[in-house]
Amino acid sequence: MRPSHLTAAGLLLATAFLAACSTLATGSSTAGKVLVPAAGWDCGMPEGIPPPEAGVLVLEAEVKLDAIYDVGPTPFGQRQAVVTQTGTMKGPKIEATVLAGGLDYQLTLPNGVVEVEQILVLRTSDNRCVIMRNAGVGTSATDLRLVFDFEASTTGTFAWLNTGKFVGRRTIDAATKTMRFTIYDVSAVPATAQNARITKPAGVPPQPWDYRHAVTTEQKGDPIVTEIVGVDFGSNQQVQAGKRGNRNVIPITGGTLSGMITGKVLFGGADYQTTGGGGPPIDARYLWQTTEGDIIIVRNTTNPGIGLVPTFETRTNGKYAWLNSGKYLSSDPGFGAGGLSISMFKSR
Repeated sequence: MRPSHLTAAGLLLATAFLAACSTLATGSSTAGKVLVPAAGWDCGMPEGIPPPEAGVLVLEAEVKLDAIYDVGPTPFGQRQAVVTQTGTMKGPKIEATVLAGGLDYQLTLPNGVVEVEQILVLRTSDNRCVIMRNAGVGTSATDLRLVFDFEASTTGTFAWLNTGKFVGRRTIDAATKTMRFTIYDVSAVPATAQNARITKPAGVPPQPWDYRHAVTTEQKGDPIVTEIVGVDFGSNQQVQAGKRGNRNVIPITGGTLSGMITGKVLFGGADYQTTGGGGPPIDARYLWQTTEGDIIIVRNTTNPGIGLVPTFETRTNGKYAWLNSGKYLSSDPGFGAGGLSISMFKSR
């Protein structure tokens, strides 16, 4: 059973909510304005995100959901994690299948601001893969806007996705376990002086976009967990000559945890590998579920000259809250019975 007491971080979020809930405009008051994100979560459009519907409709999608997880209060706010199943995406210039195993992380701040990060993979009608890593923000869920970033082959039919300026909506129907997108090209939307600026509660840290960069003096200390990660090498999803180099996406299918943390690796996410210098060689993003039922968001990423460096996000009032504030190092993956074997350690 989870403890009912709040940690200091949880009390900070509750206090910030009481102080800030009356200071932010509602979504209805921002509908026709350019939404200027906070500096810590600029969504790729720090100058401001226009109303999507002011642009030209490019794509619509409907995606079935595998699971919706309530992570709970984390150091960054109230977190929800969603794993997708397959879906369809259509538009005047493109048809694609949304592949299973995508991730959607939604954060709700104490003042009602909503932030979203997604990573999904598409397979287009010419049988090529496209990666979407999207960031979104809204003063509330009623005016949530996502900036869509595509990585497509620069030599393929859909190379235009790499250079477009795309903003859209994302809605989740929990009852039917369905996610829907509408995506617009806003490159021709004129600038306007009608801006609404996103503000965050004082004392609440911004969620990271980048991975943790360890220093070369760090060494592996006490072990915390060994995971056996199931991967589907037969369903590799490759992007050749994308705008950030070549990508090789290896889907994660599940697995087990042992050590200080016991439980399982959940279906969903992948190792979004990059070759050619455009990003980290290994960039794995996925979810754990502990024996106690806590959900832990995991990112394990190559630091040049150091090796793999994992980071974690989980509830601040749970048994594993210590994962949020520590520094950790990881072994390289090795082949073991049932999948890849990876051990993680406290950094010293």
